[in-house]
Amino acid sequence: MSIFSIGLSGLSAAQTALSTTSNNLSNVYTEGYNRQLPILGESYSNGSSGTGVSVDEVQRQFNSYVTEQYNDANSQTSALESYQSQVSQIDNLLADSDAGLASLMQDFFSSLDDLSGAASDPAAREGVLGSASSMAAQFRSFDSYLGDMRSSLNGQLEGTVTDINNTATQIASLNDQITQARAKSGGEEPNTLLDKRDKLVSDLNGLVGADLNVQDGDTYNINLENGQPLVSGTNSYDLEAVSSSEDPSRTVIGYRDAGGNLNEIDDGAFENGELGGLLSFRSETLDSVQNQLGRMTAVLGSEFNAVHEQGVDLNGDEGEAFFNVGSPRVMSNSNNDGDGAITAEYGNVNELTSSDYRITATGDGEYEAERLSDGKTTTLTPDDDGKASVDGVSLTFSGDAQEGDSFMLQPTRTAAQDFEVAISEGAEIAASSSADGDDSNGDVGSGNNENALALLDLQSEKIVGGTSSVSDAYASLVNNVGNTTNITQVNLDAQSGLTEQLREYQQSESGVNLDEEYANLVRYQQYYQANARVIDVGSQVLDSVLQLR
Repeated sequence: MSIFSIGLSGLSAAQTALSTTSNNLSNVYTEGYNRQLPILGESYSNGSSGTGVSVDEVQRQFNSYVTEQYNDANSQTSALESYQSQVSQIDNLLADSDAGLASLMQDFFSSLDDLSGAASDPAAREGVLGSASSMAAQFRSFDSYLGDMRSSLNGQLEGTVTDINNTATQIASLNDQITQARAKSGGEEPNTLLDKRDKLVSDLNGLVGADLNVQDGDTYNINLENGQPLVSGTNSYDLEAVSSSEDPSRTVIGYRDAGGNLNEIDDGAFENGELGGLLSFRSETLDSVQNQLGRMTAVLGSEFNAVHEQGVDLNGDEGEAFFNVGSPRVMSNSNNDGDGAITAEYGNVNELTSSDYRITATGDGEYEAERLSDGKTTTLTPDDDGKASVDGVSLTFSGDAQEGDSFMLQPTRTAAQDFEVAISEGAEIAASSSADGDDSNGDVGSGNNENALALLDLQSEKIVGGTSSVSDAYASLVNNVGNTTNITQVNLDAQSGLTEQLREYQQSESGVNLDEEYANLVRYQQYYQANARVIDVGSQVLDSVLQLR
């Protein structure tokens, strides 16, 4: 082997090393780029002395184990971030002392206290109407805000699903490109394509919890947390954001199987990633808060109406409903086979919970009601009039429901939507207990204050579930949301710290270090110059040999 060939092999290796180092430097700020390293090997001829140097490969500095740990941690961080961004909005809403319900409920009962001291005073009566209207408007405003959050969340779910599908499609395409590139290059690694694919896998984990399986050393297969495939070789499978068959106002995640059938995936199947955070927030916090708000509205309105209707107004007429209160909502599953229907109204509102219920026909005219908050089931057997009840809700069954048909009962979800004062004149407030008054104290008939005092007593009575007053129930709601917000923030801070540590560990192996690359640049430059000198020496030796002739 001539000295020229040896020198040329060294020059070629030095050029590759310089190019690799230059590429590292130019991509120092490229997200997802993994540092590359030229692997050199000694060349041999027939097992004899060395014949120069060869570039065995340009190796990508990638640790799959560390990357998998980082992706998992990042997926959990993303879920907590999306949860925290949503729950903090509700916390700010409820905890605002200026816009909160606590002060408005206090004002309402204070106006009743004023009325009880001057039952015939028109100003006191107008004060009750004004404070009641302000309180009811705030209940509606809170409910509207939560409804807007629900609509916005539906839109976010649709956008996240689109991002998931696009990312999965690109990973499947890169699986194909990488396989082809390796076949054409004779085994040379397509590092750029590999970097792109691993970056997409990291992005996907930020969107949804995903399990990665590597097939035959080069093909990525990715499954959802429930095991359903999202990427299989060169094929990807789309998720769909669809209206729930149980509640058309609710966007859920659907998966289309090989037969083309769309199956709704339970929200609980998604725990990580942005998608998991959004779904967890909706089921754990948004639904609960809106239901609790509706429960307070239904209880306060119904109990106040019941007492008010026992009294007499300033005109000597029997009291009428003071508040308009919404009704329980029942929806038939769009996949039901029968024509059964259920209507609902409030019964004993003290028994209301803040849960939703799934009512399923079990055959023989019976139904099973599942309380979704804790999974407790109750068998419902309608009477001859088709009536039954569950937890403070009176139900009326009609039509012919087939076995397996289901209905979604939301007792309090929409109760606050139409909450408003039903009377328009202060004289219509039934502050008195009887038209036959005793004028010994100057209170005559409809001018006494006994019913006003009974209405005022509702402030402290434990009418919410038999355990709390309405004010206490609201305070508990504010406290629970605040605790959830704080706990989520603490968990997010801890998880973010772990994710950052794993990120730094990953970068210590795969990231570009400018100082190291600068040193390599100088080293490989000297390496190139040394091999050039070898060729120069070889040329001088050859010239000397030729001159001898």
